[in-house]
Amino acid sequence: MTHPAYGVLRQVSPTASVLLENNPSSMTLEGTNSWVLRAPGASSCVIVDPGYDDRPHLELLASVAPVSLILLTHHHPDHADGAPWLASAVSAPVRAFDASLCLDGDALQADEVLSVAGLEIGVLHTPGHTADSVSFRVGGEVLTGDTILGRGTTVLDDLGAYLGSLRVLAELPEGTPGLPGHGPELPDLRATAREYLAHREQRLDQVRGALRELGPDATPRQVVELVYADVDRALWVPAEHSVRAQLEYLRTL
Repeated sequence: MTHPAYGVLRQVSPTASVLLENNPSSMTLEGTNSWVLRAPGASSCVIVDPGYDDRPHLELLASVAPVSLILLTHHHPDHADGAPWLASAVSAPVRAFDASLCLDGDALQADEVLSVAGLEIGVLHTPGHTADSVSFRVGGEVLTGDTILGRGTTVLDDLGAYLGSLRVLAELPEGTPGLPGHGPELPDLRATAREYLAHREQRLDQVRGALRELGPDATPRQVVELVYADVDRALWVPAEHSVRAQLEYLRTL
């Protein structure tokens, strides 16, 4: 599936449209996907992940008003920083799993179901990228934030929690579309989650091998230099973050 141009709201399904923020980078891919959810015929919508405090982007999102609710998949600034401005502009509450991000609304709860904009939105707590990461199930689609990207793999805080989240997503019905926080839509989120699980097991085996070669006291940077030798060095800093999570996970086994 192709990505939209910056500043163009593109309809992906009967209930979901995406506005791509102009913030491309090695971490955000083409940019942040801000999702607009609305049941056919509904008078208002839900906005998921407004992105940075990027006024041209936020003004475009505000133009889809009325907005009943703003949802955040997690606290990272490329998803959440624009929420306060947008909330004020469209007079809508902000809800997230982290209560500190909420404005005029309660913190999201795992397995909560929200009835808004003619939709039933299920909250899946999917930690690992961050402790507060959530995914949203809307009809037959799932918005994944940074838990699963449209391309490549995500940076981790907690590998054990992340593997648990992948196992949850790997049990979705076959052919469930994934609507990620960065990158193009995924035609089969269940299949992608299973590929991620296999990839993580492969990386863990590589890290175990690196520790056998380097010794048990090897630093995350030393492991990165060995395991990620074929990866662009521009990505070694986030890779080091993920390796640290892998080392912490291995210590718990």
